[in-house]
Order: sequence, then C-alpha cells, then structure tokens
Amino acid sequence: MGPFEIFAIAVAIVLVITVAASVVIVPQGSNFTVERLGRYVRTLKPGLRVVVPFVEKIGHRVVMMEQVLDIPTQDVITRDNVEVQVDAVAFMQVLDAAQSAYAVADLRQAMITLVLTNTRTVMGSMELDELLSNRDAINSRLLRIMDEATHPWGVKISRIEIKDINPPADITEAMARQMKAERDKRAEILEAEGDKSARVLQAEGLKQSLILEAEGRKEAAFRDAEAREREAEADARATEMVSRAIAEGNVQSINYFVANRYVEALKNLASAENSKVLMMPVEAASVIGAIGGITELTREAFGSPGGQPPPAAPDGADRGTQHSALTTDGQNGKGNGQPSPAQSELAQWDGQADQANGPAPASESHAAPIEQHEAQQRETATASEMSNRAQSNGRADDGSGSGTS
Repeated sequence: MGPFEIFAIAVAIVLVITVAASVVIVPQGSNFTVERLGRYVRTLKPGLRVVVPFVEKIGHRVVMMEQVLDIPTQDVITRDNVEVQVDAVAFMQVLDAAQSAYAVADLRQAMITLVLTNTRTVMGSMELDELLSNRDAINSRLLRIMDEATHPWGVKISRIEIKDINPPADITEAMARQMKAERDKRAEILEAEGDKSARVLQAEGLKQSLILEAEGRKEAAFRDAEAREREAEADARATEMVSRAIAEGNVQSINYFVANRYVEALKNLASAENSKVLMMPVEAASVIGAIGGITELTREAFGSPGGQPPPAAPDGADRGTQHSALTTDGQNGKGNGQPSPAQSELAQWDGQADQANGPAPASESHAAPIEQHEAQQRETATASEMSNRAQSNGRADDGSGSGTS
C-alpha cells in the first residue's frame, strides 16, 4: 500500500470520528448544556443536535421532568415544647437547565436541606394541636417559602406534603384519653338532647290531653247546666200552672202537685241500692195530711157526689189529734166491736167531704188517668196497712187486759 492510500484512510477515520463527535441525540424530558472551551454557550433541546467537535462539549445532562424528593425524618420542637418526629415529601421540576446546573453545586441536596430547614421553622412556630389539625396550612406555608427560595435555581416546587407527625408515647396516650373524653362528652350531649326532645314531646302530649279533657269537662258542665236550666224552667211552668189553678179556685191542683212530689220522694227512697231498712216519718200530722190530700185527689179524679168544694180540712194539729184519738179508740174499742168517738167523727168528716166534692169535671177526669189510678192504688194500700196496724194494736191491748185480770 502506497503512502497516498495510507493518508486517505487516515483522513477518512478522522472524518468519521469528527462526525460522530459533532452529532448529539438529546432524549425527551432532558436538556443538555453545551460548553465551549469551558464556558456555557447554549442548551440543547430534545432531538438530534450538532456541536462543534473538539471545541464544544456537553456540560450537564439535566432532567426536566417532575422529580420526587424523599425528605428524611427529623425531630421538630413545637412552640409548646413538644418534640415530634416529622416525615415529609417534596415534588420539584427544573424549569431552566442552565440555572439548575450552574446556580447551585448540588441541586438535589440543596433542595432536601432547604425543605428540612423550612419545615423546622414553620412547625416550630405552631403548637401540637395546630400541627395535628392544620396540615394543609403547613403545606401551603412551606410551598410558598420553598418556591421563593428555589426560584433563582430555575426550579419550581410543585407540592410539599407532610406524611406523618409522630408525638412521643406519653403525649399519644394523653391524646387518646382526651379523644375518648371528648367522644364521651358528645355522646352524653346527644343522649341529653334526645331525652330533652322526648320529654318535650311527652309534655306536649300531656298538654294536649289535658286541654281536650278540660274541653270535655267544660262541654259536659255546659250540657248539665243546660239540662238543669230546662228542668228548672219546667218546674217553674208547673208551679205557675198550679198557682194559676189555685188563683182560679181549683184547690185540687195543689193537692195533686204535692201528692206527686210525695210519691216521687218515696219512690227515690225505695229505689236506693244501699237501702236495707227505711225509717218512714210517722208523725200524725204529716201522714194524715198526706193521706187526706191523696184521698181528695182520688175522689175528685174518679168522681164523687156533690158539686160544691169540700169543706176546709182541719189543720195539722187537729188532724193529728184526731188520728191519735182514732188510734187510741181503735185499741180500746176493738174488744167490743164498737167504733170510737174519734173514728165516728173522722168518718163523718170524710162523708161531708165526699158529698161536697161532687163529680169531677170531664176534662180533669181524663187528664191524667194513669197517675190517678196509681194514686188510688197507693191510697188503698196505705189504708189497708193502717187498718192492720190498728187491729194488731187492739189484739195486743186485749191480751194485756186479760193478763191483768
């Protein structure tokens, strides 16, 4: 091989090496800095790039993608002198490759140190309760401080997150007791509110029931008062009619009115459930007066001879005396079968009353036939009972007289 051929081969090899040295491929997500004779001249973007061989070279290969910085755990003393362990993480992204390469010697280590320092500063100015409850506020403050500090480096801190805050064991136990007490308090409050609501509902229900009961009593009292008022009006009308009849000369009306009241009173006494023995009033004046009134009413209703009004009946004392005499004479004269003078006098007075009364008017005889018939039956029963009593008393007197003789 001649000298020319050797030279040509050497030139070809040099050209190949030169071309290979001048061509640079920059991957996606990275930037290369170019240094010419040791001085930064430009930044190569992703793709196929050419540099001057043997004069320019690649200074730094900078990753432009977002990167994660794992911050080591550190001890932080809070404002209330509680030592806690804090673990954090940061996310960074290089915006300017030249600044990140030439503004700081070790960007990654500088970022970690800066995060640790600012974390102690921010969390040291807060109390433990604030640290545990305000993590978002801590992250915001750290992000703002770190963004301002790393801006000259061509780096942007996208996020800083506090992963964990670990208080001492005794503080953790105290916090657990506090949390339990707080939850017990809330449970008691909820229970008290529920009991209060239940009592309020019960009170409202009782109030409504009392209101309804009072309204019922009011309505019943109103109805009762109305019934008593109507009954009083009926009694007043009856009394007025009787008074009018008396004023017109019809004395039998007052006798009928008194007899009805007397019979109703006896009926009420006899119909009482707890009545076993009835003590009847046996005063001579009252009994004879009542019987006389019933007798006159019955005779007037069913008809009697005479059209004149009956003679005036003797007063209560005289009739009581006559009845007493009748009883005594009946007892004394039972043995010989002769009527006593008192009995004769009373029979004579009754005969005169029968002759004077006369037949009753047709309107009165048909006005109340049922009540008159009942009055006649009661009169007959009363007279029979008095006769039986008189006979019994007479037999008792005869027996006592025989024993004495």
